[in-house]
Amino acid sequence: MNIESLQNSFFKIRSNRAFEFFVVGVILFSALVIGAKTYDIPEHVLTIIAWMDRAITAFFLIEITIRFIGEPNKKTFFKNPWNIFDTLIVVVSLIPIQDSEMALIGRLIRIFRVLRMVSIVPELRLLLNSLIKALPQLGYVILLMFIIFYIYAAIGASFFVHINEDLWGDIAIAMLTLFRVMTFEDWTDVMYETMAVYPLSWLYYLTFIFLTTFAFLNMVIGIVVNVMENEHAEEAKEKALAEGQLTIEDLSKQIDELKQMIKDKA
Repeated sequence: MNIESLQNSFFKIRSNRAFEFFVVGVILFSALVIGAKTYDIPEHVLTIIAWMDRAITAFFLIEITIRFIGEPNKKTFFKNPWNIFDTLIVVVSLIPIQDSEMALIGRLIRIFRVLRMVSIVPELRLLLNSLIKALPQLGYVILLMFIIFYIYAAIGASFFVHINEDLWGDIAIAMLTLFRVMTFEDWTDVMYETMAVYPLSWLYYLTFIFLTTFAFLNMVIGIVVNVMENEHAEEAKEKALAEGQLTIEDLSKQIDELKQMIKDKA
């Protein structure tokens, strides 16, 4: 078997949906193995789990090798950040650091193997890429949130400090208290405490919750959904171009050109 036929065979394997599902199954099994180590289990079971972990590492090495050999253009393989991530996880997992000072890092790397699910499942990659691309826009939302938090914390620290210094002692503590209110963690206890002194202080809490919890959540969802729609559109466009199909924009341009030609002839 020559190199070209081997590459074609591996390309078929890596493109096979059954192989992808099998890899996902191994990743899930790897997560279960990692979780099993956190329990108080007999020594002989730990030995079996250790052998399972080695077998999983060996499988991931074979899987990344198949993906690399099956890649038609080897130069572009490591241009994909997910391929770099998968390779690093596999390579670091091969380093024998069980009884060294780096054992903790080794355990962490094995935990991050679960993240390989994102690199395998296209829908998860799309979701994560959308979240990353939405970060610049979310930065302005976070800045607005900080301004709202700061204003409300300053008001709370000024009016409620004599009621409960542990909750409103200074602006930093007041911001932590407001975070508790925003996440609805026993926030009514905080509100009723201040209402005993200021009966209308419920307006303070309700307006804060409306501006942060509801408005902030809707803004974040709107930004992420908008980015995801753009990502879906870009993916569909790239797929259409790859398959040699015309996009809507191409058809529109051709129609406009035909209209212009008809006008010129008229």
